Amino acid sequence: MPTALQRGNVIKRAWSVGVAVAVAAALVAPAAAPAASENAALDWYRYAGQEINRAAEMRAQPQRARLEMAMVQGAAYDAVNAIARNHEPYLVAPRAQRWYSEDAAAASAAYRIVIALLPGRQPALDPRYERSLAAIPDGAAKTGGIRVGEEAAAAMLAARAADGRDGPRQPVFGTEPGVWRPTPPAFAVAPMAWVGDVEPFVMPSAGRLGTRGPNRLTSGAYAKDLNETKELGAANSATRTREQTEIALYWDRAPWGDILVSLVESQNLNTAETARLLAMVSLAGADAEITCVNEKNYWNTWRPITAIREADTGSNPATRPDPTWMPLIDTPGFPEYPAGHTCGSGAIVGVLQSFFGTDRIAFSATSRGTGTTRSFTSFSQALQEVIDSRVWGGIHFRTADEVGARIGKRVAQWATSRYFKPVRNG
Repeated sequence: MPTALQRGNVIKRAWSVGVAVAVAAALVAPAAAPAASENAALDWYRYAGQEINRAAEMRAQPQRARLEMAMVQGAAYDAVNAIARNHEPYLVAPRAQRWYSEDAAAASAAYRIVIALLPGRQPALDPRYERSLAAIPDGAAKTGGIRVGEEAAAAMLAARAADGRDGPRQPVFGTEPGVWRPTPPAFAVAPMAWVGDVEPFVMPSAGRLGTRGPNRLTSGAYAKDLNETKELGAANSATRTREQTEIALYWDRAPWGDILVSLVESQNLNTAETARLLAMVSLAGADAEITCVNEKNYWNTWRPITAIREADTGSNPATRPDPTWMPLIDTPGFPEYPAGHTCGSGAIVGVLQSFFGTDRIAFSATSRGTGTTRSFTSFSQALQEVIDSRVWGGIHFRTADEVGARIGKRVAQWATSRYFKPVRNG
């Protein structure tokens, strides 16, 4: 059996923009979908995640996955909620009877969004859609649910038709101290700068949660961050523990999608509850991504590998350069501050805490990157591991991780306090 460090070296050698896609998509996409269950909202979260994840890898556009999943889950929620009538709609509430099939509505909404986004995948999705509908008795309830799902999907597609996806913004490189530039060994540049200009799903603007920026290069806080990452995030670190190495590699492909599936199942959520939870997570996660990239574009800060190798250029006597320093995990091809991984994870944790009304729910999950399973007693415990993991992986400074998590939590608070509010059924 390979050790954690040996697995880490494999991950390091394999890193490319494509692996960056897998990291981002793992925040929203569960593992390969099984056969249809009795909860179409959960089934189509799996089906959509599988297809959108695959497409993101092929197009080398990591952040697109989160935006597209938000469209899928927002439409599925509106469709199911139009029938259940328990909460306020996100975009629309198509005309529906309470006895319409929620499962038909969820399947139809998600299916229509995915084939609109990925028309070439319709032949692969048609059998799954047919199986979902075959599990529902024929009749007016099924027909009505299908119509409601199609109307919710049409509303979502219309609302997002000109939302800024694939905009013209390009990355900006620099050579000055503190400014981002592509990093070794691949010098990859991920095509993602446009994400920061996309119209948010729930936030009023991408700049609403703007931050005060990273630590000044001459500050003691900056030196503290740099020296921590330099010591604990190095590929050949002598002080990083075996468990810290395992945590860094575990969260590099964060199993949040599988965690969401397990929570739906372990907490016995019905179709309407599932659709609401997945919409809340997906919409907040998308806006955390948009906000984070907007901030990355604005501050455009260098990554630890550059900062550590060129530490003698920042006029900080508490930092010393190491021109051969390498991180445990090779660096993604975009600016450092704030950390995108913790932005997304913070949003997920914030939604889960709000949805379940508690932080303390125990769960376990297996990382697709390491094949190892970790167990947690609370959502916040998992988020703290994510924050630590990016330092121990050598690709972030702690300040960027902590700021990213705060951005995600604030987006979640905005989404859960202004959307998805319960209504009194008449």
